[in-house]
Amino acid sequence: MRVPRNRIFSLAELVAFGTICEEAADLLRLIVERRFAFLVSGGTGSGKTTLLSALLSMVDPRHRLVIVEDASELRPDHRHVVALECRPANVEGAGAVGMQALVRQALRMRPDRLVVGEVRGAEVTDLLAAMNTGHEGGCGTIHANSADDVPARIEALAMAAGLSQAAVHSQMASALDVVIHLGRGRHGRRRVEQVAVLARSANGVVTAAPAVTFEADGAVTRHPAAEMLSARLRKA
Repeated sequence: MRVPRNRIFSLAELVAFGTICEEAADLLRLIVERRFAFLVSGGTGSGKTTLLSALLSMVDPRHRLVIVEDASELRPDHRHVVALECRPANVEGAGAVGMQALVRQALRMRPDRLVVGEVRGAEVTDLLAAMNTGHEGGCGTIHANSADDVPARIEALAMAAGLSQAAVHSQMASALDVVIHLGRGRHGRRRVEQVAVLARSANGVVTAAPAVTFEADGAVTRHPAAEMLSARLRKA
C-alpha cells in the first residue's frame, strides 16, 4: 500500500536535498513560467510525483489547475486546484469512472493547466488532443527508463488506444515541449538527470533530444539541442 505524503516539498527544498542542482532549478522555473507542456519521466520511486507537485506549486495562483489521477497523490501548494480521481466499479460491476472519461470532463472545467498524474493508458490520446487545442502548460508523469524512451512509450499507449503511428507523432510533435527525466542512484538518491526537447525528425518521427544533462558530481553538460530549448524559451 502506498501512502502519499501530506507535506509538499518546494523546489528550494529539493535543491537543498540534492535532488536538483541550482542550474536545473532555474531551468525548471522557466519551463513552468513560460507554460511549456512537459512530462516528468522516470522509474518507479524516482520522485516523479514529488517533483511535479513542487513544480505545480509555482504556477501562477490565478491559474486553475485541474488534476486527473487514478489515485490522489498530487497535492500542490496552490490555492486554485480541482482534483478528479478515478472511481472503481461497485460490487455489481457498475459505476466505474476511468482516466479517459475524467480527462475529457476536465476540459469542460476551463483548466488553465491540465495535469494527468500518471499517463499510462488510453487517456494519453485525450491529453495530446487537449494540448493541441489551446490548453497550454499541460503536464503529467510517465514511466520510462530514460527521456529518450518517452516518445516510444507514448506511441505504444496511443496506438493501443487506436491511433495510427503517424497520428501519434503528429499530435506529439505539436503537443509536448520537453521531458524532465529523474533517476534513482545505487544508494537510493533521487535526482533530475536530464531535460530533453521533443522534436520531429525528417521522417516524421518524434524523438527526445537531450538538451541539458545534470551529472551526479554536479557537472552540467549542454548538448546541441540546448540551443533549440533556449530558442523556445525566448519565443514563449
